[in-house]
Amino acid sequence: MFTHAAIASLNNLEMTVYHFVIKNRDKVMYMTIRELAEAAGVSTTTVLRFCRKLNCDGYSEFRIRYKLWLEQNTPQQDIFAVGEITRYFNSINTAEFDALLDRAAEIILASERIIFVGVGTSGAMAKYGARYFSNMGKFSNHIDDPYFPITSDMARNALAIVLSVSGETEEILRFASQFSLHHCKVLSVTSHDGSRLAKLADFNISWHIPQTRLDGGYDITTQIPVIYILESLGRRLVRK
Repeated sequence: MFTHAAIASLNNLEMTVYHFVIKNRDKVMYMTIRELAEAAGVSTTTVLRFCRKLNCDGYSEFRIRYKLWLEQNTPQQDIFAVGEITRYFNSINTAEFDALLDRAAEIILASERIIFVGVGTSGAMAKYGARYFSNMGKFSNHIDDPYFPITSDMARNALAIVLSVSGETEEILRFASQFSLHHCKVLSVTSHDGSRLAKLADFNISWHIPQTRLDGGYDITTQIPVIYILESLGRRLVRK
């Protein structure tokens, strides 16, 4: 039901509905379309568009198909994050997503060196990505300092792979803008292709898992999809 292609077609408001539906499984089944729209902070028209992009004729068909989907996936929800990870891997098991990774690998191969960029948890992923690509024979380094200066020399013939869960972090957006100003291509890896980072980038890969934060604002969103994407790209470099 929630395929990668369907989720990727959602705009920002429709993604709000998707995140609410995923996080409130027990409630949504008993909500009217107006109640869902009000709870998600959108209009009923947005909810209907959301349903149609999931190949449902309307809200009634969505609730029927959603109930079946829940019945098939409920046993996997007992362990934290297993359900969302399983759902993610099911959604990308398509020729379309493989082709997306192939195109990204071609961009990487055409670049002389790779600069991974991220802050916070994404900074740790940037360091991992740089080491993994280097192991695969592609010279790479990483930047996890939000105030690191970007120069024309470092950006020449390089590709910046910019990692961000939200795609809205100001420091990350500044990095992406500076790389673009120095004529360096930007490949972003974000949770949603409607983010500002995705729109700034020359190429984007999204993983469409709702962001999870603890009280106090600490981001604990799983990074498993990011690791999978980076390792899949690295392996493609060897094959090509």
